[in-house]
Amino acid sequence: MPDNDELEFEVIEYTRAQAIADGTLMDVTSTAQEMGIKLPVAVTHSVWNRYVVLTPAALRARNDERGRLWDVLWMFRAAALRAPEANEIIFSLYVVTDSAKPSPVQLKAVCGPGDNAEPVITIMLPEED
Repeated sequence: MPDNDELEFEVIEYTRAQAIADGTLMDVTSTAQEMGIKLPVAVTHSVWNRYVVLTPAALRARNDERGRLWDVLWMFRAAALRAPEANEIIFSLYVVTDSAKPSPVQLKAVCGPGDNAEPVITIMLPEED
């Protein structure tokens, strides 16, 4: 095995802006700002597709995407107000998924550095990083 001086590493740079541009993250900052969240906020593609995009059951329940996004962000906001110093928060909300009856889901919000080391919030599934 080579010593550390001989090891080569390839640095892969993938910015938050690139993740938003390619759809890995969905920028929801403007909606978040409407409810008083001051930092930039994005949700992962998984969160967007599972809990914001309308399912047939959500359509039957007369949901709309804006309302579903609002619910995600509102419950994050409520959890963040209870833990203002936390960098990571697990929070729950009820969402119409496969049936018209809302079911509980958990999400994780992480506050970390953005592309220029500014604080940003990313909301994701609990198993995502």
